Amino acid sequence: MFVNNTAYIARGGLYTALGVLFIYLSTITPTSKLYLLGIASCIVPLSILTIKIKHSIFMYLSTSLLSLLLMGIKGGVIAYILFFGLYGFVKYFIEKLRNMYLEIFLKLVYFNASIGLVYVLYKVFFTDLFKVNIPIYALILMFQVVFLIFDYALTLFVAYVHRYIKIS
Repeated sequence: MFVNNTAYIARGGLYTALGVLFIYLSTITPTSKLYLLGIASCIVPLSILTIKIKHSIFMYLSTSLLSLLLMGIKGGVIAYILFFGLYGFVKYFIEKLRNMYLEIFLKLVYFNASIGLVYVLYKVFFTDLFKVNIPIYALILMFQVVFLIFDYALTLFVAYVHRYIKIS
């Protein structure tokens, strides 16, 4: 048991380092910010599969705290903390229900709540920064489609990990 906990802690440290690296890259690159945050969000389901849920929670908290300390309050860090990092846990618990329509509905509820919270935070703190010339309903619909594609890609990643990577 001691060896397993040590291995879990070591893997958690590696996952934390990778998560912080991808979040950092998302804050400094001029493009591909969401892509890099999407890669960072893949680390949470990977950790759930390989080091179990308890250690994954600590890995997420460590990644979030280190990102805040190293990079400060930036859009990519906040997006990871409020949505991309947490989504792996949300997906894990929702998909235990084994009802596809209920799963999609609950995931969309979580996504819309997260986007709503991020929108309110940006409106409060960065009032002049959020100017979009697209109608809000078209923007919301576009976000829903992009989210469903993201969820499907994350599902493919989890299936790949299950199939090809030895989980001990």
